[in-house]
Amino acid sequence: MRDELLLYSTGAYAYLRDALLGEGRVAGAITRTDFPDGERMFRIGENVDGREVVLVGGTLDDASTLELYDLATGLVTGGARRLTLVLPYFGYSTMERAVRAGEIVTAKCRARLLSSIPPASYGNRILMLDLHSEGIPHYLEGEIRGFHVYAKEIVKDAARELAGQDFVLACTDAGRAKWVESLANDLGVTAAFIFKRRLSGAETEVLSTSAQVEGRTVVIYDDMIRTGGSLRKAALAYRDAGATRIFAIATHGVFPGDSYDRLMASGLFERIVVTDSHPRARELASGSLDVRSVAGVFSPHLAV
Repeated sequence: MRDELLLYSTGAYAYLRDALLGEGRVAGAITRTDFPDGERMFRIGENVDGREVVLVGGTLDDASTLELYDLATGLVTGGARRLTLVLPYFGYSTMERAVRAGEIVTAKCRARLLSSIPPASYGNRILMLDLHSEGIPHYLEGEIRGFHVYAKEIVKDAARELAGQDFVLACTDAGRAKWVESLANDLGVTAAFIFKRRLSGAETEVLSTSAQVEGRTVVIYDDMIRTGGSLRKAALAYRDAGATRIFAIATHGVFPGDSYDRLMASGLFERIVVTDSHPRARELASGSLDVRSVAGVFSPHLAV
């Protein structure tokens, strides 16, 4: 029926599109053809003229970013009435400002690219999950509207399931202290962070922790786990300060290469919980890596 919401996705996010389907929402079809020289062709399977359309995808890498851009452009030029982009993972979010002269603010470049998608007649909007920097939606330009949505309830539920009622909610450094303090207040538990000193551009030294964790269970939260280096150092600091059990929760589990195996080989973590905002987390899901769907976070924001 033409009043149904049409849901599309990039190749990497078909699982999340399917999880968002339901009454009044149907899956759209996209045919993809890869050519020997690396070029790709896409074909939208339905007539989207005058339809409400959702496109699920992420800027996982340059190829995924261009796929998202091409599909979004095709849906709008095909006549979509309104376009909603669901971005579970916004890559380059840690490159949201220049620290040294000559550095390119890649997060702003990606936002400008998404802003250049032609506007649908009823407008374009983009839903972005647990961004590393609150300011990234303000990098969007023109007629596209950006919305920052949060996986806070997933984090809170996971923390309770892992550690019960009595634990310390911690973060990897003081930079995430405000967010962790807000979560800790909601949960009614103690918040903690570590003090670090930068030794070089790639190396830091942990000086102390902000709260008493001796004999306590510690749940470390961070918005993102990539290689896990900062997470390991933080967990080691809390263990050395006397923590008896350590868990970790993150919204985005990126885990390039063997980073997850190295995290678990450290012996510091009983269990890690992440969401399926990044496809890599789904690939690695296991007894020690609990992966939770973000469909419930995005679903209320989608028109029917």
